[in-house]
Amino acid sequence: MAKQVKQQKSSTFAWEGINRRGQAAKGEIIAINSAYAKAQLRKQGIEPRKVKKAAEPISIFGIGGGGSKKIKSSDITFFTRQMATMVKAGVPLVQAFDIVGDGIDNRGLKNTIADVRDSVSSGNDFATALRKYPEHFDDLTCNLIESGEQAGTLQTMLEKVAIYKEKTEALKAKIKKALMYPSITMLVAIAVTLILLVKVVPTFEEMFTSFGAELPAPTQFVVDLSESAQEYYLYIIGFLVIVGAGLYHALKTSKDFKDKFEAFLLGVPVIGDLIKKAAIARFSRVLSTTFAAGVPLVDALESVAGAVGNSVYRKAVLKIKDDVASGQQMHQAMRDTKVFPNMVVQMASIGEESGALDEMLSKSADYYEDEVDNAVDNLTAMIEPAMMVFLGVVVGGLIVAMYLPIFQMGEAVR
Repeated sequence: MAKQVKQQKSSTFAWEGINRRGQAAKGEIIAINSAYAKAQLRKQGIEPRKVKKAAEPISIFGIGGGGSKKIKSSDITFFTRQMATMVKAGVPLVQAFDIVGDGIDNRGLKNTIADVRDSVSSGNDFATALRKYPEHFDDLTCNLIESGEQAGTLQTMLEKVAIYKEKTEALKAKIKKALMYPSITMLVAIAVTLILLVKVVPTFEEMFTSFGAELPAPTQFVVDLSESAQEYYLYIIGFLVIVGAGLYHALKTSKDFKDKFEAFLLGVPVIGDLIKKAAIARFSRVLSTTFAAGVPLVDALESVAGAVGNSVYRKAVLKIKDDVASGQQMHQAMRDTKVFPNMVVQMASIGEESGALDEMLSKSADYYEDEVDNAVDNLTAMIEPAMMVFLGVVVGGLIVAMYLPIFQMGEAVR
């Protein structure tokens, strides 16, 4: 029977009852059945009078229905910050889950919080409850919260996790910002060029044919290109879609391919430098956070390896972990990998010698996060004129080529 209950799907129940003060109250609660919902309400000091399954909101094309069920990393960051705020304010943990869950629109996250709350209220640790959802809560988050529970410093650990998550999200947002503009501009340029070649140039071609004169070389080239585009543009679009889908699938399913692709990106001019700085910033921030939380250095490096975001740096961190475990100093192990700048190695060395490794790494993280900011600004400043030149050459070149015969006719009339 217990096995069957576990497999039941949680539902939302609307309830009415009397609270501890004897006042009428009502609301909603997520539970596997009405009996379980009543039991949870009684634990909260509410005597239920009426409990019934709430009607599911109608969702049309993903609009409505209580919000999206997909949980994003930004949602987890928001949840972590809210929990840190609640616990810091002295709100009991189980009650904090209820308060935070009530303020969240994302149905998937709301259900997850309810499940975590139920697990904690039944006697499990907070970290144990979170580990049921490894796709949302990484090892680093769970390890920090576990350390906080064991040491009686859950409030401090939640604050550290929230800061770490917020810093990580900010870093990801900066990188996306740097890559989004050129990507969109390139797609627009390709789309405009195809439209010109397939729809506009043929109209000019008919007019040129009626002239009966020989076309200038640039115009003839564009006309030939237009004829090829008209014949093969569907194949070109299909090829691009297949390549894009194939690349996405390979990155999702093949670890070896993803590792090689990430290593390749490090060698791309400008972009590679940005990725390196972001990886170093993550390494420094995560290691500083975990080490300050009292996690042993070897265990902290294990968590850091999964958070740096690039295969080259992940392998380097794992090598550092092995070297440190064998008795080598961390700064020397970092130097041996040859992927960390001298400044970071020196900061780690000073931190080890002075016993302030977490503080030195935090300073390195601040520095490289600022470097990522500057790199994004420089990249944007460099890409904008480059994209304008590209669009001017491609689109402007097509238009000039089309008007050349008309200009020549005007000169001939004179």
